[in-house]
Amino acid sequence: MTLKHLIAPEERRKKLKKALESKRLIRGIETHNAISALISNDLKVEKIEEGNIKINEFDFFWESSLTDSASKGHPDIEIISLDSRLKTISEILDVTDKPLIMDGDTGGDIHHFEYLIPRIEKMGVSAIIIEDKIFPKRNSLDPDSIQEQEEPNKFSDKIRAGKNIQNSDDFMIIARIESLIAKKGIEDALIRAKKYLQAGADAIMIHSNSKNPEEILNFAERYQRLTNELNIKKPLVCVPTTYNSIYESELAEKGFNIVIYANHMLRASYQSMKKVGKIILENERSFEADPYLCDTKEIFEKVGFLDIKEKDIKLYSLPPIIIPAAGENPELKYLLNDLPKPLIKINEKTILEHQIFLLKKLGFRDINAVIGYQKDKFNINGINYFYNPEYNSKGPLHSLMKAKEKMRNGFIYLNSDILVDERLIKELLTRNEDIVFVIDNSFLYHKHKIDKELDAVITKKSYELLQKNFELICPGLRKTNDEIISIGSQIPREKMTHEFIGLAKFSKQGAEELIRLYEICQSSWIGKFNNAECFEKADYTDLFQEMINRGYKIAVHETNGGWIEIHNEKDIKFAEDILR
Repeated sequence: MTLKHLIAPEERRKKLKKALESKRLIRGIETHNAISALISNDLKVEKIEEGNIKINEFDFFWESSLTDSASKGHPDIEIISLDSRLKTISEILDVTDKPLIMDGDTGGDIHHFEYLIPRIEKMGVSAIIIEDKIFPKRNSLDPDSIQEQEEPNKFSDKIRAGKNIQNSDDFMIIARIESLIAKKGIEDALIRAKKYLQAGADAIMIHSNSKNPEEILNFAERYQRLTNELNIKKPLVCVPTTYNSIYESELAEKGFNIVIYANHMLRASYQSMKKVGKIILENERSFEADPYLCDTKEIFEKVGFLDIKEKDIKLYSLPPIIIPAAGENPELKYLLNDLPKPLIKINEKTILEHQIFLLKKLGFRDINAVIGYQKDKFNINGINYFYNPEYNSKGPLHSLMKAKEKMRNGFIYLNSDILVDERLIKELLTRNEDIVFVIDNSFLYHKHKIDKELDAVITKKSYELLQKNFELICPGLRKTNDEIISIGSQIPREKMTHEFIGLAKFSKQGAEELIRLYEICQSSWIGKFNNAECFEKADYTDLFQEMINRGYKIAVHETNGGWIEIHNEKDIKFAEDILR
């Protein structure tokens, strides 16, 4: 559904009477489902009259029993259940903001009518029109059907019952007179009009299936005299289906206040569907039907799909993922059979495939890997590849920068040899700082199980606590206002406070600063570069440390577990057990 026309039921209910107070004549159009209502809700036509711009639009919807029944493939004999009718009405009200008049047929038994009124009033329906026929009624437009009218006093009792049970002064009960349909003449119609007005009807609808508007115009003239005599001024309603040559201005001149175009949307769609179906059958393809079809984009726009797409872009647009995966991995070379480490299989799926599966599950679509060693082995779908031919002669930092074009609007950095819980990525996406690294403090509480160099981290607050001889960090604690003051594999184990797990987020601003500093250092740096012997051999952490040295803040997102780095056979077995 579209969220364009949200409105409270009580506010919608008031709109019909407000329109009647502000206009000489209001017009409504039949709607038999939500899409026909959406079209009608937004239709506007500009006209120039006496040098002024006039905007024509529909003021309300007519939820017709004929078109509701027909759209469900049934005849108009009150065979469609009340729940089905109310479901159609609910679907129309869900996506529009204009008032709705319900075609209530005969209104049913008087006690049923009393139960119906509060239900539709609560939904936001502005009015119901009930016709003075005996249940089950026959459609008024069929000239051969027998039209039996209800005894007027009994019908008046139904009107009184409805008025007594309604909760809001805004709701209207409109009495539809079928005397002209039943060939009983204007006099019978006027007698009934008087009784119905005295019973409390909020308006009178006079119906005719004549192609000549003369009889309803005569009734309108007599009706004005009747309401003057009774001193009861109530609107007059007409449905110019058969006498459709008359203009609204002529109807207004004769005293009509409401005009209903009662079945035109369904008839138009029926005619179009039949034509298009025939064209397809005749040509055995749909190309020739194109002139009779709207573009699907127009439907998408009408039902709110384009709004959803725009919101997706604004609210849920996820940054690119960059996975550096260019280097060799001597630790596992004997296991990998000369495959790159990201292609080692864990439960029949490579590390990289596990990563891609998780990232796509979370909604990421722009996933990129920088490859070098055994590049031809990377043939996994769902990922873009950047090639670094210098993976052996230069450090890992330069592999990362091969994907520079994907960084500029912000990105997620993910090491190629780790598996992470989706919770960590979701949490990382909520952070608003320009640069955020995910760090782990669990090595503090157990002996590290593998002999390897860690991407060690010292954070500002943890270091301050250490200096004061306090306990460092409680397991699982997240100090989101902390920052990194030192990072790199050369930090002694006894001084480090955390380990960088190989997952980080860079905003557009953070990425721009990272690229800018890289390009400055690339063009001018001479000699040792932090822990690297030279800039050409630099690791990622060397550039990150340089950013810190120059005053850039690297915020932290702290975890205690929730990730696995694949370093040796034990890690592979551990990961297999967890993923299984």
